[in-house]
Amino acid sequence: MAAQVEQAQAATKNKANGRARITASVYSSHVPAIGAAIDHGKTEEPYWQPLFKGYDFSKQWMKDNRPDVVFLVYNDHATSFDLGVIPTFAIGTAAEFEPADEGYGPRPVPTVKGHPELASHIAQSVIQQDFDLTIVNDLKVDHGLTVPMNLMFGSPAEWPVQVIPFHVNVVQYPVPSGARCFALGQAIRRAIESYDQPLNVQIWGTGGMSHQLQGPRAGLINAEWDNRFLDRLIADPKDLSTMPHIDYVREAGSEGIELVMWLIARGAMSDVAGSGKAPKVAHRFFHVPASNTAVGHLILENQV
Repeated sequence: MAAQVEQAQAATKNKANGRARITASVYSSHVPAIGAAIDHGKTEEPYWQPLFKGYDFSKQWMKDNRPDVVFLVYNDHATSFDLGVIPTFAIGTAAEFEPADEGYGPRPVPTVKGHPELASHIAQSVIQQDFDLTIVNDLKVDHGLTVPMNLMFGSPAEWPVQVIPFHVNVVQYPVPSGARCFALGQAIRRAIESYDQPLNVQIWGTGGMSHQLQGPRAGLINAEWDNRFLDRLIADPKDLSTMPHIDYVREAGSEGIELVMWLIARGAMSDVAGSGKAPKVAHRFFHVPASNTAVGHLILENQV
């Protein structure tokens, strides 16, 4: 309750000065099989029930702390971007984003409503901070974005927030370093805080945790390493951001590199800029397996 009072006070102050503010960051895996379980009514089956139970708190927290806009960091899985064109960082600036057809038809989820004005402002600001973004006005969003939305909001008739999709290439090497992603998160925070509307914004980092989909190590899950990653993400993200790619691949599998996207969200928190206390861990959850992937989840609240 005290944290909610602090957030309300901060929101009131922010409204008075007419600026947007990041109030929290959310981190979650985006396993496609989770989406399939939701779509086919399997969430109460014994295999899936423990995973979805881990998000019960999150759904209630989201009702109590609903933002105006979610800046959602994810990776496209060869739907909007194939091997012909792969931007390192791409921001969706459209008013709407339709669910993508990933080979079995679009998921039965609502159209994602964007926030073109804030997205365009972020693009302008971040590019002026020397990060090269690809601006995308026609984008279809796949499970990388829609599965975390389901996990946090359930299955509503329409999504209750506006969303800015932000794609990161973690599919085709070379991929951006953890340090680059961490610095980008700081640039995004500065961009959002300079927007002259009193919006409550959350930033989400999705993907991961440990998993490998091919080769001799297919099915790899490293729960001990995953939980150390969560510890470091909370307590010392700057040091974590210096971890080289080879450590992700060696310890968390070839697809574990998706975790660099979590560093974008963590870099946007106010304690990184030295202007706030360490974030409050509102919720932490870890589960294995979901399909062939470890699932991690955090909610961090900014403390003013």
